[in-house]
Amino acid sequence: MAAMSEGFSVAMRGYHRAQVDELVGRVRAALEGTGPRLSADDVRDTRFDVVVRGYDRKAVDAMLHECILRLRATTTPSGGRQRRPRVQPEWLISWVQNVRFPKSVAREGYVMADVDAFLDRVIAGLRGKQAPVTGRDVREVTFRTARFNLAYGEREVDQFLEQLAGALEPH
Repeated sequence: MAAMSEGFSVAMRGYHRAQVDELVGRVRAALEGTGPRLSADDVRDTRFDVVVRGYDRKAVDAMLHECILRLRATTTPSGGRQRRPRVQPEWLISWVQNVRFPKSVAREGYVMADVDAFLDRVIAGLRGKQAPVTGRDVREVTFRTARFNLAYGEREVDQFLEQLAGALEPH
């Protein structure tokens, strides 16, 4: 992730360059283990001022999405889990089928069709109609982003997926 912000083009109206550079530095330090811990939610909740001659917003948003995925992967517990009772596939199917996510109205969120298609794939795997989806598959899935009524709130989807990944892991 070296020299992340140096690759951003400057737009007529874009994100405040110093604010972006500061966050990029914090993310880099967190990922390298040389700075304070930073969560994916911390990055997602960051807002930048829009200024004249700032960094291109789409390029920064795309880079931040990658940062969120990397941070989520580095903060995911990998070992030493407490044993839990096995979750019955029928219960998991019902849980996945009945989940409801709020629509992302004013912010960018995950494309609803992408999230719904992935959850359908999870259900098909639990029913044995397709290859089973693993906890790792759930943690590594990425979705396109959209705005307004075509998107689910990212935080709520991410929280659900983290719980789902834990339920799908071997016990």
